[in-house]
Amino acid sequence: MSTAPHQGHNHGHDHGHDHGASGRSLPWEGDSHGFSWHGRELSASGFETDTGQGDERLRAAAQAVADDPSPEHEQQLMDRVAAARWLVPIVAVPVDTQIHDGMRVEGHAEMAAVTLTGRDGESALPVFSGIDSLAAWDPQARPVPMTSDRAAQAAVSEGCATMLLDLGSAYAVALRPSMVWALAFARPWLPSHVDDFVASSVVRAVGDEEIVRFHRLGPARPIGSGGLQITLGLAAGLTHDDVAALATRVGERLAADGEFRARVDAVSFAIEAADH
Repeated sequence: MSTAPHQGHNHGHDHGHDHGASGRSLPWEGDSHGFSWHGRELSASGFETDTGQGDERLRAAAQAVADDPSPEHEQQLMDRVAAARWLVPIVAVPVDTQIHDGMRVEGHAEMAAVTLTGRDGESALPVFSGIDSLAAWDPQARPVPMTSDRAAQAAVSEGCATMLLDLGSAYAVALRPSMVWALAFARPWLPSHVDDFVASSVVRAVGDEEIVRFHRLGPARPIGSGGLQITLGLAAGLTHDDVAALATRVGERLAADGEFRARVDAVSFAIEAADH
């Protein structure tokens, strides 16, 4: 896949094309750039019988997250996402552009994946559940069907921290980095506060801290942010500096754990006084 140029668009807006309906042929419906498929030998992709139709159960799960981004709804959506076929849009990008006599002359065009840049500077890969949602967003984009793990791997290779599902629809949802990594490695995604690996990592991070009497995990606020809140029950008599130093030590240990970082989008700490 060609490296995608950053389009420089906001996640919630178009990227410079008319978003009306398109009657053009799909890549698997006859031609490519005006050249007939007739007589060509094509390698099997596994999607030869794909009609491009979206999974309505997946869209309903996305709508549930859009309405109420609870960990339970997110987990239900991710189960659907992992099993789905996705359409990754590619567009023609001019290369070897030159200026002659004050006029821009295009050399040739290459097909490249689309990446979007948000206001925070982070890149995201848009993916679509069906040809209808893709055409509504950009009728000029060509769909490339992929399994969820391949789509997530494409996002990672393009430097995208997030994936945007059915951008422009009423049920559009952003998949956070922990979700993208879970898809890329073809492993189930879990909310971080119920993930056994995350729990074990936190146990190791606080295990040598004698001033920590107990700890528990929960979802950080606001719900839907994907953050993990670690509540630490501490011994009495600690100063503000003692608590700050503890949080720094624990945070550094967790940050050194690459698998923990891949499963948790953000970490916050809460402090409670231990009763014993």
